[in-house]
Amino acid sequence: MSLVDQLKQIDMQDVEQLLDQYEALGPLPGIGAALLESFFPVLPLIAIIVANVNAYGAIEGFLLSWAGVVIGAMCVFYISRKFGKRFRSMLERKFTKSQGLFRWIEQKGFTPIFLLSCFPFTPSSLINIFSGMSNISTKAFFIAILLGKGIMILMVTFVGYDIAALIRKPLKLIIGLIVLFILWLIGRKMESRIQN
Repeated sequence: MSLVDQLKQIDMQDVEQLLDQYEALGPLPGIGAALLESFFPVLPLIAIIVANVNAYGAIEGFLLSWAGVVIGAMCVFYISRKFGKRFRSMLERKFTKSQGLFRWIEQKGFTPIFLLSCFPFTPSSLINIFSGMSNISTKAFFIAILLGKGIMILMVTFVGYDIAALIRKPLKLIIGLIVLFILWLIGRKMESRIQN
């Protein structure tokens, strides 16, 4: 079995055992597990978040997961920004439609990154890489990731692992959507202040 296959099979219990094993290191395993997902997208982010919440409690688990995910996203963004310009040129030559993707990220900036970051099943590593290769400002990317990932992790923490609860108790879903909309509005105002 390959390493990728082994990583794909990691579940919440495996993450919890790992967190318990390194409990003496304090919050570092919780942050580190979430951070690693940015570099190894086959790791199950939802299982990591739920394991952090179970191991550290709702508030601390949320904060550690959020810190790890944002730090990991920024690391991938900076690596991509530093080394991705040549790769972007090659992509644009070989796949001319990629020029439109980069233009879209650069023109729309905050909104698509924010919205894509709010959902747990979007390919966040690709978003981080393509954003790093684009000319979007670091501040706009950081705010979009900070708010978007915060919402996503809050929803996973709030809903937990029980997606069926959304159907039984739609109030959770409605509250989540209202929070998403309010944070999107706040993010748009912050983005306009950055650009002005």
